[in-house]
Amino acid sequence: MTKLQPEANLSSLDIAGGIEAEPDGVITLDPDLAAIWDRAAPYLKVRDNDAHTLYAFGLAVALLEAHPEADAAVVLPAIMLHDIGWSQVPPAEVLQAIAPGGGRPDLVLLHEKEGARLAAGILADAAYDAGKVPAILDIIDGHDSRREAISVEDAIVKDADKTWRLSPHGIDTVMDWFGLDRGQALRLCSQRVHGHLFTAEAQAMARALSALESVTLWPQRRALPGAE
Repeated sequence: MTKLQPEANLSSLDIAGGIEAEPDGVITLDPDLAAIWDRAAPYLKVRDNDAHTLYAFGLAVALLEAHPEADAAVVLPAIMLHDIGWSQVPPAEVLQAIAPGGGRPDLVLLHEKEGARLAAGILADAAYDAGKVPAILDIIDGHDSRREAISVEDAIVKDADKTWRLSPHGIDTVMDWFGLDRGQALRLCSQRVHGHLFTAEAQAMARALSALESVTLWPQRRALPGAE
């Protein structure tokens, strides 16, 4: 579990008054996008896609900071809706679709097509800018199967989606998908992320995440107090 409250105040100091309300790098969810999330969430209760989507959304926001030429009004709804189509794949077959060594490409394509279909309805229901919708749907319909990025917005969505695998939540999730220990999951995710990203910023993020997870597994770190 993520630590949300302190176990102690070792300094005995009260420094809360000096903390900025909105420092650079801390993000919040815009109300319009929160409304899209509310409509998308019921379709994301498959394969831990709900949490995956929120973390990938955060990565996309960070990548947008480095790419002011990209249209955030396309990227952010696309990343929020990109995996809703898995809800239309039989649950027992979802992990078969993405398993290393082949998987089920037909199901990957199905979740993209169904995702675009469902996204069109959600965006219409949310009264989202109709001029942005075609680009959003084009990204969703091909975000996994398409090898090349069709736009900078598509590249950011693809990179945020893949880079999540190397986050702590991504490693935790992949471990349970395939019954892997943490080291195996780290190696699998690293080989499926590095060399497959489009933006230099995502490549740097991914390298940093892999390095941190590697250190977590070092015996020197495991020997320290607080290692689980």
